[in-house]
Amino acid sequence: MLEAAWEALLIVLHPSRIGFMFLGIFIGIFVGLLPGLSGTVGMSLLLPFVFGLDPFVGMALLIGMVAVVHTGDTFPSILLGIPGTSGSQATIMDGFPLAKQGQASRAMGASFFCSMVGGVIGGLALYLTIPFARPLISAFSSPELFMLTMLGLSMAGLLAGKSPMKGIISGLLGLLIGSIGSAPAVAEYRYTFGSLYLSNGVSLPVVALAIFAFPIMITMLTNKGAVSNHGPLKRGVLTGVMDALRNKFLVFRSAVIGTLIGFVPGLGGSVVDWIAYGAAQKTVKGNSFGKGDIRGVIAPESANNAKEGGSLVPTLLFGIPGSGTTAILLGGLTLMGLEAGPRMLGADLPVTLSIVWTLVFANIFGALLCMLLIRPISKISMVPGEKIVPFLIVLLVLGAYQSNFSWGDLIVFVAIGLLGYVMTILDWPRPPLLIGFVLALSAERYYWISIERYGWSWISNPLVIALALFIVLLLSGGAIMKKFSKSVESGKGVSS
Repeated sequence: MLEAAWEALLIVLHPSRIGFMFLGIFIGIFVGLLPGLSGTVGMSLLLPFVFGLDPFVGMALLIGMVAVVHTGDTFPSILLGIPGTSGSQATIMDGFPLAKQGQASRAMGASFFCSMVGGVIGGLALYLTIPFARPLISAFSSPELFMLTMLGLSMAGLLAGKSPMKGIISGLLGLLIGSIGSAPAVAEYRYTFGSLYLSNGVSLPVVALAIFAFPIMITMLTNKGAVSNHGPLKRGVLTGVMDALRNKFLVFRSAVIGTLIGFVPGLGGSVVDWIAYGAAQKTVKGNSFGKGDIRGVIAPESANNAKEGGSLVPTLLFGIPGSGTTAILLGGLTLMGLEAGPRMLGADLPVTLSIVWTLVFANIFGALLCMLLIRPISKISMVPGEKIVPFLIVLLVLGAYQSNFSWGDLIVFVAIGLLGYVMTILDWPRPPLLIGFVLALSAERYYWISIERYGWSWISNPLVIALALFIVLLLSGGAIMKKFSKSVESGKGVSS
């Protein structure tokens, strides 16, 4: 294992792969600092460009971006009081009050350092999980893999926030869109309406771009004007780093919480920061959370980057996407000729280990870069949205068109984009739709293979039953954890 890790390190350190990793880091910071964008939008922007790339190069680009999104989202959260992504909501509670007190640099210094430490711990957790996962995943056949796809689909309810039923319906809609084209088990085409373009199904990059990025563009155009009216930033980055070092046990404890939550598909994203914040609030003595306590920044920022390493475990090793970002990552693996599951621990183990190294390096370099760019980036985040949207629209159109080089891609892009915008207006969750779309083909394939090989006897398989029970426990436990995070959030909202 150590020898394989060393070989993967040499691969990652190749100049071309380092260059793509830094490109991903810059894109991740840019996506994070713009309020309203997210890792899902950034991933959907990059996905069309990884088609046919060397897997090591493509993963360097994608993981480099994902690793630092929750580092870059600190800028709008602290400077503007607006969450850059869903994982930076709790940072606002004490980060924004610190900014209003003229201590924004201190808050960002602590945040970036904690993000770096949390990301490294998350990468280490991913590496340590590999030896234990190998014997388990090698025992999985088509029935167990079908149940794992069901586990991924069951995350739709957890990703829906207050309305699990909306999440389930959104996931079913994704399954419906994913079933367009040729059926894997029978020689027929579905929902093509006589269109040759639809006979190959709808392209994943087009769906990802449309469902997430398109609505954001419309929202940024409608919300005109700059948000921030803060004056020049004062110094204090090193003070924030020292604050984090003085609270090293809080940093480590919050990072472990983030990693463990990342292991559970569907929980990460919007709850990890609140759970870490609530745990810190209950355990830190003499705190003044909500009024500008630096420890209220340290806890959520340590957790949200560590979560990324934990969430890659079910994504890469079991093919279970727990969020929109990891769902698109699964699509990226497919575009590069890879498949999540046993191969990631066998023939494609070097790629898996390269992801671990990229995750660690990207968190370190991304945090250091953010510290150096605090002043210039704080100015960029004040640019009105209507001046940024034209540049992003060009990227969206190019990304959608290059999927199949067909005008049909642009038509589907607009159609699904309008669907995504309507879902945004009606407060319907969009990540479950993408998860349903990504898992549609594999769920159907594993189902038919199980029926053909084992009839209906596979239902009594002990591992299948165990996975079914785990799905029930996970959904019920996830509902409890969401209620806990919401109670903390509402409590802080009242106190502030």
